[in-house]
Amino acid sequence: MSENIPVKQIDPNEEIATEAVELQEYNLYAKREKIYTRAIKGVYQQLRAYTGWLLMIAYFGTSWLSWDDRQAVLFDLPTQKFYIFGLTFWPQDFVLLSSLLIICAFGLFTITVLFGRVWCGYTCPQTAWTFAFMWVEELTEGSRNARMKLDNAPWSLEKFLRKTAKHVLWLGFAGLTAIAFVGYFTPIKELTLNVVTLDWGLIGGWSLFWLAFFTLATYGNAGWLREQVCIYMCPYGRFQGVMFDPDTLIVSYDVKRGESRGSRKRGIDHKEQDLGDCIDCGMCVQVCPTGIDIREGLQYECITCALCIDACDSVMDKMNYDKGLIRYTTEHELQGQKTNIYRPRMIAYMLMLFTMIGLFAYTITTRVPLELDVLRDRTDLFRHNSMGLVENVYTLQVSNKSQIDRIFKISFSGLDQATLTGENKVSVQAGESLTHPISLAIDPARLELPNQKIIFQVVATDDDAVVSEEESRFIGPSRRAPY
Repeated sequence: MSENIPVKQIDPNEEIATEAVELQEYNLYAKREKIYTRAIKGVYQQLRAYTGWLLMIAYFGTSWLSWDDRQAVLFDLPTQKFYIFGLTFWPQDFVLLSSLLIICAFGLFTITVLFGRVWCGYTCPQTAWTFAFMWVEELTEGSRNARMKLDNAPWSLEKFLRKTAKHVLWLGFAGLTAIAFVGYFTPIKELTLNVVTLDWGLIGGWSLFWLAFFTLATYGNAGWLREQVCIYMCPYGRFQGVMFDPDTLIVSYDVKRGESRGSRKRGIDHKEQDLGDCIDCGMCVQVCPTGIDIREGLQYECITCALCIDACDSVMDKMNYDKGLIRYTTEHELQGQKTNIYRPRMIAYMLMLFTMIGLFAYTITTRVPLELDVLRDRTDLFRHNSMGLVENVYTLQVSNKSQIDRIFKISFSGLDQATLTGENKVSVQAGESLTHPISLAIDPARLELPNQKIIFQVVATDDDAVVSEEESRFIGPSRRAPY
């Protein structure tokens, strides 16, 4: 069965009417337009301030905590030991770091599916430090209008002093941020004392480099780049679209309620003038740290800080309108549908998250703070001692990963009738490694095979649960060869 497709003959000489299309050029390398944010008070602004303070207190304060006469959290790179409160990690434990990063990733995915970019708006360090720098800017240069006027004014003594004060405070705060960061890799008390006394020689070259680097990085990111980091440098804003769905909580403008926009006098029924609740004051744009207009719909630049909600609610209060013209909502709710919290994507992320948390917790709780490495002497495959016994020499490296000094007992299995020569007990200090030479000897007549598997075992004398085993080989002469 065939179907005829209608075809229209076009005369090439015939003029075809086309609509005029207005072309606009966009320069991908356009100069950045500075955003002058307006300060606003409200519920979400206060909540963001609390989360920001908690983040900074944790960041600046954790390195000052002590645990058993040492820094509670210290990543000691020279000795390759990483102390986190009562735990000591070694480079061999980096698989735990990978697991922790996977947990953070699935945690972020789960939060994003449920609540959108609340991480960006409330707990992201870039957001917290940027708002701190913005507070300093308002303290030294004044309100939004005052800052705009100051920037457009010619240079004067007042402008110079205000700008200088701002940048000095910015650099000071950036310097404190750098000291706190480097303090996680070198003892914070000694570092701070050396910085205060300007004893650069004791600080060290690498520490000085990272202090300078993170001071400049913080100063540049939070003071100058600001929203550019979120828009162009952070990949999270780009791939959030694949995680959002119609049930994801977002900051949104209620178009049905707000349109059409327009100014009006307070106390007059605006609905008789065919106006919506939006008075087109622009407050939501003025308070936005990324400079977007939320009324144009969801945009990847939105970091869900909810300052536009606080600004709009304050205007609604003044106009005696109901709050919530801009609010946290979902696409389904805006369309009058029911929001579905439990959906396949969210359930899958949560299952993966809880699975990884369970595996990580099991690994940490069952982790034995002891490691044993056995190196057999390869100079001679075997040797005969003065008693005519076949002897193999080994070097045991015992790593005490606990935070207490311990004595370990050495034993072996897999080679009957063999004897151990050397001290079978070693004392290893907390967080240290010790190499210990031993040898095994056996009567050649009792050696069943020329190459046999043996297992060395090291166990703590004060705790039988702290035990580690390592496999090695015992080499002897072939039975066909003379002794």
